Amino acid sequence: MKNILIEDFIKLPESNLQVIDVRESYEYQNGHINSINIPMSEILEKHGYIKPNKTVVIYCQTGRRAAAVVYMLQKKFDLKNIFNLSGGYEAYMKYKNSHQN
Repeated sequence: MKNILIEDFIKLPESNLQVIDVRESYEYQNGHINSINIPMSEILEKHGYIKPNKTVVIYCQTGRRAAAVVYMLQKKFDLKNIFNLSGGYEAYMKYKNSHQN
């Protein structure tokens, strides 16, 4: 499974990026990265939403659920363009809060 650190994620060009939040909708509504929301329980049946020509970063709150999702998608569909955001949304918020002017 491939992981991406928040510092590297922030540098990715948005034009070649798809971000998927696999948290439940109530978690997504409480705050999210610019992303689409496909809960973990639905991701395998909705794998068609994953863009094969983009770098796809999948995240959850801490990175644990997303790591499982990335593993399942790679194993079942042989997707090579997907990454787990290490530390998840918590890492994103920590980075964002530490880099505000």
